[in-house]
Amino acid sequence: MTKIVLSQVSKRYGEQAVVENLDLEMADGEFIVLVGPSGCGKSTTLRMIAGLEDVSSGAIRIGDRDVTGLQPGERNIAMVFQNYALYPHKSVYENLAFGLRMRKVPAAEIESKVRWAAQMLGIENLLTRKPRQLSGGQMQRVSLGRALVRSPEAFLLDEPLSNLDAKLRIRMREEIGQLHKRVGTNMIYVTHDQVEAMTLGDRIVIMNQGRVQQVGKPLDVYDKPANLFVAGFIGAPEMNLIKGTLQEVQGRIMFQGPGISLPVPPAMPNKARPGTEVVLGIRPEHASMTSGHGDGTAGTISLVEQMGPHTLTVLDLDCDKTSPSAAPSRFRVLSARRDEVRTGERCRVHPDPSRIHLFDAASGNNLAM
Repeated sequence: MTKIVLSQVSKRYGEQAVVENLDLEMADGEFIVLVGPSGCGKSTTLRMIAGLEDVSSGAIRIGDRDVTGLQPGERNIAMVFQNYALYPHKSVYENLAFGLRMRKVPAAEIESKVRWAAQMLGIENLLTRKPRQLSGGQMQRVSLGRALVRSPEAFLLDEPLSNLDAKLRIRMREEIGQLHKRVGTNMIYVTHDQVEAMTLGDRIVIMNQGRVQQVGKPLDVYDKPANLFVAGFIGAPEMNLIKGTLQEVQGRIMFQGPGISLPVPPAMPNKARPGTEVVLGIRPEHASMTSGHGDGTAGTISLVEQMGPHTLTVLDLDCDKTSPSAAPSRFRVLSARRDEVRTGERCRVHPDPSRIHLFDAASGNNLAM
């Protein structure tokens, strides 16, 4: 059983903290994805696990060993980088075998491991080629194979698909997921792409400014974001976020914002009190839209994005007539394909009150958590 445990791990450059007090426990065979914007500390965290960066404070354990002070070669991990880092003058076979030769692995075992990895990755027919004769996807498979032959306790992948085109990224993403299922070894994957995070990870770790914002299964994080950062970062198209206040109207707690008024679900905890300044969050797929007059929140369509099976409609909600200086709230609705919608048309939005999120305006924390 190989668990990876990070305890209060921090990395500082002088007074600048890049990663602060990070706690994370990874179960044996788990696929963890570190995701966040550039500069959030995800790659630095991966490099500390690999031993490529020193830990300023805290401890890292891999299995039963404290590896905090060990060199990379002593940690029994394998790393796959964004650039393929293949030896251009060596064949694919020699690239796969090189690390094993350096460790003085017997020739028969090298042959067995290289053939096994090549078959696993579907590159048996490429073993005699040089890197310049390979496509980007093929080079990334060789890079994965070089890690695979080492039989490490963990694979660390630092944005390995960033150099590939969109279609190839999707295919390689699928292959990495399938590889993890076949091999069953711990994988820690770094990306800024939240779609990669959602589709690959058993759990995802959302980071921002060196701190972990939330850890959880992809759909748990999507359905129950811990704070405003997670709500805005996870999800495409992004969640609608509208500032407003809670008010009591005829015995009910209502959210009141520019151009929109919604009842707060009775199940919402006692933190949702009248007078509280909040940010309303609702995902675009949790609202519907109708044309013409009637109930609902009125607005004008400002943008239509046809996405094949879906239509994303962006509306500017009507401002409160009693407060003409208020800026209109922009609202996104994701629906099944609708060919008839046009910019400039008037319509009504119907958010599902049972699917709303309320975030404290000061702290950004989800009031339901």
